[in-house]
Amino acid sequence: MATIHDVAESAGVSTTTVSRYLNNRIELPAPTAARIDAAIARLEYRPNLLAKRLSMGKSEAIGLVTPEIGNPFFAEVASAVEDEADRNGYAVFVSSTRGDRGREVAALQRLHDRHVDGLIMMSSHPDDGTLAALIDGREDVVLVDEDIPGVHVPRIFVENELGAYVATRHLIENEHRVIGLIGGQQGLLSVKERLAGFERAMREAGLPVHKGHVLLGEYSRVFGRKAIEAILESPGAPTAIIACSDYLAVGVLEGLKQKGLSVPDDMSLVGFDDMPFAELMHPALTTVRQPIAALGRLGFQTLLALLNNERPQMMTRLPVELVTRQSVAPPRTTALRR
Repeated sequence: MATIHDVAESAGVSTTTVSRYLNNRIELPAPTAARIDAAIARLEYRPNLLAKRLSMGKSEAIGLVTPEIGNPFFAEVASAVEDEADRNGYAVFVSSTRGDRGREVAALQRLHDRHVDGLIMMSSHPDDGTLAALIDGREDVVLVDEDIPGVHVPRIFVENELGAYVATRHLIENEHRVIGLIGGQQGLLSVKERLAGFERAMREAGLPVHKGHVLLGEYSRVFGRKAIEAILESPGAPTAIIACSDYLAVGVLEGLKQKGLSVPDDMSLVGFDDMPFAELMHPALTTVRQPIAALGRLGFQTLLALLNNERPQMMTRLPVELVTRQSVAPPRTTALRR
């Protein structure tokens, strides 16, 4: 690959002259300019744009840290970030951490080393203080979807508490009085808020929350299946379940089928996300729709504002809505038998 030194030698000028000419910082006699142009064409010289940007103190690239790019939720956020970045002339480097703390720290180190201008961070587990120490006080990081306590950077979440509240109210309005909840890892913002919304709706309706009917673990299909099996073994099994992600709902549906139970005849089910597969499930899943693409778009717009030395809103909540389909019905008159 030809270098600027090769061009200078071929054109019979200094590397400084070539550099200033390429950056429009010098006006050369026509014959000299022609020799440089000819050398560039003959050698097929391509400027190192990354080196040029780094010399100017920026890379015109941002980083996106996501727990799992194969998960449709995170993939949709990433796609929206990339679309918005492209419209603004930025490249996006995606780091899939698989929930590994070391990978998250490595992504932040790339930011420190100026390989990217800023970072959009999505984490999937509670922080032990490591990430907070690396992020707090920075002016080039935006948190999306989950919080990192103690960090003072712009954050973009959805109305988690309201989403779980309206989902629970929907079940109560369909005459359910014993309702369970299956959620993600304890300590996550989304888990705490969705549990709070569920408890608020139950409290307002004068209904008890049974400890054995609330299980927290992880937002996964496997945990959803294990959790519903445990709930069905608890005394006075519920007639309805709120799964705090659509992936959890898939696991719940599988666990019920293994027990010979069906949705909604034996158990009503509500998810959270409205992933593309939700309406293709059998039965089609009633779920709380998150504006997933909007999380990505606003995440980039907020980061861009930071990079332009603007002051974006420090906390943004995006609305959610309940999408009613076929997985909820009033409970049958006979009690659910294990």
